[in-house]
Amino acid sequence: MKVEAKLAEGKKLGLVGWVQNTEAGTVQGQLQGPSNKVRQMQDWLKSTGSPKSQIIKAEFKNEKNVKSLDHSTFKIVRP
Repeated sequence: MKVEAKLAEGKKLGLVGWVQNTEAGTVQGQLQGPSNKVRQMQDWLKSTGSPKSQIIKAEFKNEKNVKSLDHSTFKIVRP
């Protein structure tokens, strides 16, 4: 999955955090924002994804509520 599409969708939803492609051909990242917007992004990642992506599965781990955001933007992190 291209990280650029994930970045665009995250920004559209008003989320902050980061995303990166891995050497294994997967995408990983961190999402922060209103819980309903995070859920919308998770649904998009599970069902739509970027053009030409082949979604086999989507896993979301280490979910927690935060009092303040750790990030101010949504960005691509290069390995």
